[in-house]
Amino acid sequence: MFLEKIKSEGIAHLSYMLGSGGQAAVIDPRRDIDVYLQMAREKGVNITHIFETHRNEDYVIGSLPLMDKTGSQIYHSGATKFSYGQSVSEGNEFEIGDLKLKILETPGHTFDSISIAVIDSNFSDDPVGVFTGDALFIGDVGRTDFFPDRAEEVAGLLYESIFNKLLPLGDDVILYPAHGAGSVCGSGMASREFSTIGYERKHNPVLQKTDKGEFVNYKVNEHHYQPPYFKKMEEYNQFGPPEKDMQKPVKRMNVSTFEKSQDSGMLVLDARSPEAFAGCFIPGSLAIPLNMIPAYAGWLIPYDQPIGLVVENKADVGQAVRHLCRLGYDNVVGYLGQGIHQWEKSGLIYDMIPAVHAQELKKRIENQTDFTLLDVRTVSEFEKGHLPIAQHMYLGYLPRQIDQLDRNKLITTFCGSGRRAIIAASYLKMNGFRFVEDCLGSMAACSKLGCPVTS
Repeated sequence: MFLEKIKSEGIAHLSYMLGSGGQAAVIDPRRDIDVYLQMAREKGVNITHIFETHRNEDYVIGSLPLMDKTGSQIYHSGATKFSYGQSVSEGNEFEIGDLKLKILETPGHTFDSISIAVIDSNFSDDPVGVFTGDALFIGDVGRTDFFPDRAEEVAGLLYESIFNKLLPLGDDVILYPAHGAGSVCGSGMASREFSTIGYERKHNPVLQKTDKGEFVNYKVNEHHYQPPYFKKMEEYNQFGPPEKDMQKPVKRMNVSTFEKSQDSGMLVLDARSPEAFAGCFIPGSLAIPLNMIPAYAGWLIPYDQPIGLVVENKADVGQAVRHLCRLGYDNVVGYLGQGIHQWEKSGLIYDMIPAVHAQELKKRIENQTDFTLLDVRTVSEFEKGHLPIAQHMYLGYLPRQIDQLDRNKLITTFCGSGRRAIIAASYLKMNGFRFVEDCLGSMAACSKLGCPVTS
């Protein structure tokens, strides 16, 4: 008998594989399924069941390719009309060797959310653990903002699911959520990935709101961002993505091919560090540092445009492709062989973005210099403290709000540490802004130097 957790960095997704008696089940598999197949071989088991706790919004689920490889069956709620798999209902039970999996309908985050209680039938009919999907997290609960016209209803459903179904399972029951800290599916998750129902009952801040009215009011007034790619994920996870398998290895392109592809409509995604990009980049490139692709690609990259990569080294190509494919981007057509250095040697035009030290910003504020300081952090970060002259525009909203910016004024992009600032600066340059610079270090550096901060 075993239970293994598989974490997908970037999207902070947690999937699980558990088994007994030569059988195994996978809960919420990610799209790159090799990890489950390898684990099954190592454990000497056959994957026979795949469970989806809900129609996920933030990544492409890997149920269909895993089913194709293993012959297993997919199970999910009947509240959504999926084009594949079988529906389950409250109280349905499945045997995996000596393990028993019991379905609980726990709507609220979505109407089709289910949780799965795990029972060791050798000892008791009481559950030892529960897979809660996005209903209950460690340190937080699931977001309920996907149905704004039914906000109070869905918040009330989540309250009922948590307080009337999950918490009564017992304080010693181990909690297995579908996401950890850093996920867009919650905002207050703990950095640890282990807890129990009892610990959360006592210490989870949201679970201290035991009055239903207080809980509903809290959830209705939460603020979450909804990336536009969520709609694409919902479509793919209900009807299946156009391509089931992860994309094959991408082609190595020489400078000439890369340039021609860009001229033909290929988007150049530069995944290098902010410092490297600012020093030299291909005109028209979009900068998203490698580990930030999961958070911001879905805001800024269209699904109908081929993608070419510029990376620090060849090893980064595979990671960039995995990040993109997990979000449904199956059109990565190549990467620039030998990187930006080869572009430089070719004699082709390259561009730069001036970097502004935080000390310079402090002087500009003191001297009342006329420029735009564009703060692209979240609204909660901005409200906690910002430079007094800052204009706030959340990075993800830049495409829809870009016309609010003065193209004839110098714009300095700013964030928490400079990583989001370079994304914003590159997006402005892509869209014809000529006077753009970014503040490396941004608020972190300003805090060290005593820049004036207001809230």
